[in-house]
Amino acid sequence: MGYAIDAVLTGKARVFGDKGEPSAIAKTPVIGPLRVGPLGIAGDEQADLTVHGGTDKAIHHYPRDHYAWWADALDDHELLGAPGAFGENISTAGLVEQEACIGDRYRLGSALVEISQGRQPCWKLGHRFGVASVPATVVRTQRSGWYYRVVEEGVVMAGDRLELVGRPLPDWSVARVFGLLIGGAGKREPAALRELAEMDVLAETWRVRAGKLLA
Repeated sequence: MGYAIDAVLTGKARVFGDKGEPSAIAKTPVIGPLRVGPLGIAGDEQADLTVHGGTDKAIHHYPRDHYAWWADALDDHELLGAPGAFGENISTAGLVEQEACIGDRYRLGSALVEISQGRQPCWKLGHRFGVASVPATVVRTQRSGWYYRVVEEGVVMAGDRLELVGRPLPDWSVARVFGLLIGGAGKREPAALRELAEMDVLAETWRVRAGKLLA
């Protein structure tokens, strides 16, 4: 099962918020091959390493499939005319949160990556679009995107393929886990939270979150 990579994007940290906060959410497409290492794609940055980046959030993937829905919701916002509106590093069509699963392994070009968690939205998405409700809409609709950790280094470029090579946890879609841990559904499913708290392939911060929701 494979998907064409229509864009590989990187960005540098720059002043972003009203209070001078830095962010690298503005990503632009890159032509040509880029190295994929343990902390992500060469040339990409994260401004606040306490909440962004690291091995569990090395690469952000956002489905291009959602852009039409967002364009309708946000009056054809100009950012939605090209990949990168959500700060993603990888853009594809055909794979969304209801199918992608925690622990999925994919060939990303020649690299091997693994889905570690969904993307929890913050205020920066709202600021980027000039619509404060965007993060809440992401939570409500589960149009979150997800993060990869890098299992094997390699090279990727636009036009390469994202090929599924393993799905060990088909019952744990990104959408389901996002709903349990971010969307509030976990309060009704303590057994699921217990499983998530012990799930090795789930990002450590989300395992801790599952444990706290059980307390």
